[in-house]
Amino acid sequence: PYDAFSPHQDIISQRLETLFRLPQTTKGILVVPVQTLMHRLPPRQYVHQRSLFLQQGQALSLDDFRLQLVQSGYESVSTVMEHGEFAVRGSLIDLYPMGNDLPFRIELFDNEIESIRTFDPESQRTIKMVTTLRMLPAREFPLDEAGIKQFRQAYRMRFEGDPSRSVIYRAVSDGHAPAGIEYFIPLFFETTETLFDYLPANSLLIHPVGFSDKATAFSTEAASRYELLRHDIERPALPPEQLYLAQDELTAKISSYAVIEWQNFELEDDTAFNFASTAPQQLLISARSDNPTELLSNFLSNYSGRCLFVAESPGRRETLLALLQNNNIRPTAFERWQEFLTADDQVGICVAPLEHGLAMANPDIQVITETQLFGQQVLQRRRRTRQQRDTENVFKSLAELNIGSPVVHEEYGVGRYLGLQTLTTGGIQAEFLTLEYADHDKLYVPVASLHLISRYTGASPENAPLHKLGSGQWERAKRKAQQRVRDVAAELLDIYAKRAAKQGHAYHVDEVQYQLFSSEFPFEETPDQQSAIHNIIKDMVAPQPMDHLVCGDVGFGKTEVAMRAAFIAVMNGKQVAILTPTTLLTEQHFQTFSDRFAGWPVRVASLSRFRSKKEQDRIINELADGKIDIIIGTHKLLQKDVKYKALGLVIIDEEHRFGVRQKDTFKAMRSEVDILTLTATPIPRTLN
Repeated sequence: PYDAFSPHQDIISQRLETLFRLPQTTKGILVVPVQTLMHRLPPRQYVHQRSLFLQQGQALSLDDFRLQLVQSGYESVSTVMEHGEFAVRGSLIDLYPMGNDLPFRIELFDNEIESIRTFDPESQRTIKMVTTLRMLPAREFPLDEAGIKQFRQAYRMRFEGDPSRSVIYRAVSDGHAPAGIEYFIPLFFETTETLFDYLPANSLLIHPVGFSDKATAFSTEAASRYELLRHDIERPALPPEQLYLAQDELTAKISSYAVIEWQNFELEDDTAFNFASTAPQQLLISARSDNPTELLSNFLSNYSGRCLFVAESPGRRETLLALLQNNNIRPTAFERWQEFLTADDQVGICVAPLEHGLAMANPDIQVITETQLFGQQVLQRRRRTRQQRDTENVFKSLAELNIGSPVVHEEYGVGRYLGLQTLTTGGIQAEFLTLEYADHDKLYVPVASLHLISRYTGASPENAPLHKLGSGQWERAKRKAQQRVRDVAAELLDIYAKRAAKQGHAYHVDEVQYQLFSSEFPFEETPDQQSAIHNIIKDMVAPQPMDHLVCGDVGFGKTEVAMRAAFIAVMNGKQVAILTPTTLLTEQHFQTFSDRFAGWPVRVASLSRFRSKKEQDRIINELADGKIDIIIGTHKLLQKDVKYKALGLVIIDEEHRFGVRQKDTFKAMRSEVDILTLTATPIPRTLN
């Protein structure tokens, strides 16, 4: 509660869509966290009165509609990309309404809507023609003149002191929506409502036992946060009772609906219905045991009923099948639950998004999920759908150009983008990009020549050096860069020619062992982690030496990706060297790798100035004898006296922070061993 940031526009769009449809919904399921259920919301009349339906052939005043959009909270932009944005270009109106999956392009003929079509926000290309369009308000509160007036009056009544000292008050007074404004929604309305007011009267509420405890905990947390923030002059906080339902109010609201409560234990009560199922037992597969599936095997040998294993995806099913078959458990694959019920097979396996299993008495069936076998993980796959981006359009869309941003024209060099301008040349009216160069010279580029413009990626945008038109400065810079590129390219060609000609070590991946190691990761891999791991394994099993770069911000899981690669290398009898730019990072990696590989027959050591001379000599000798599997250290690992018995993989953390001599050593190594580079700073490899 009381966060100082606002939800993303896509989330606000989904919320408004739900609030708009809910009162008229006759069938459906709404899943709501208790915290959301306690929130006070804008009244129903606000959502419905601020909604608008447009259709082909309808009369529409462009000026009035533009004003209506602004008053509904929509933002005027040059190119529409996200929910809550609109753009007007002549007789065309681009609009991304809340509650819609795609933006719309409205074409006017005089004051009449001639056509409505959806378009792709990335390419700006038309997808299909439609005849109607529904537009919801862009926010859950009004930012028109009446809404601002209501907010200012309510704010002055609620908070003492000079309101102009508050960033919230000043921003709303200027017609802006500051971050975290959602925690001031009650000030925009005379009365607020809750989700219960939107629900149809015949709704059925289903909640687990302990629901009220969660509500109490949230109320306690909100009260605690309020006490911390209530005296903040710039961002004062409204009392919790104005933002959330109190516990007694929540109980009273729930009691007015039909309610089902579920729990895990049997109830001796006339109003209770006890299902013929029980919670399943844990059958954890222990990677550190001589017999990893001992618990599972013992359970199956003593159980007379039928078992169905459930995997989360087809890939996980194949991995689980291999693990079970290696331990003489041979389930039959089924497509769905009904197919298993009608079959006679004792043990089966299928794919389903099931987190918890169950044990049924009639029929006598055990459903065993991956959670029972590999332990509880943070399951996020179903809400982590990756949004694919067409990289071909990165520099072909006007969306990449922001007013004031430096850009590079292929023929004229670095200028600053000032926006779009309509010009008439040769009697033809067209749109041009306006670029400003040194001495305020202007260059007008036709929109059709957008492919000649690319983003500036040099120094900070504010300090970008603008070229002077007609001076030859850009041509000289290009010639110098081309010469440098040729030098670097020649060097890279030499390195990679050696790599291509040289046979490296093609690693073998033991799927069972690898799956056991992966299952010890306490979180679920993100889509980017999965993609990086897949690509690295593909390179490692190839016969050529690997040279792979993993780029990601701090805290986004690069280390786990490196650990997977290190595990495969060590399981193939190879040594792994991890190079870090600082002693502190060496110790951090040493602790992390030691914890992750605990219980596996893998020896991890570190070499840095934190070790005494005697310890360093011992580690170097053991490294040469092959007694150390993973060595972590600074540039000391590159010294001539450090020898390896079977070095297979070198992991370089933040390569750009090493010196020139170290980088030269890395280049030489690239044709000899597998290289994995981790960085949070995306620098082009050819210029690194």
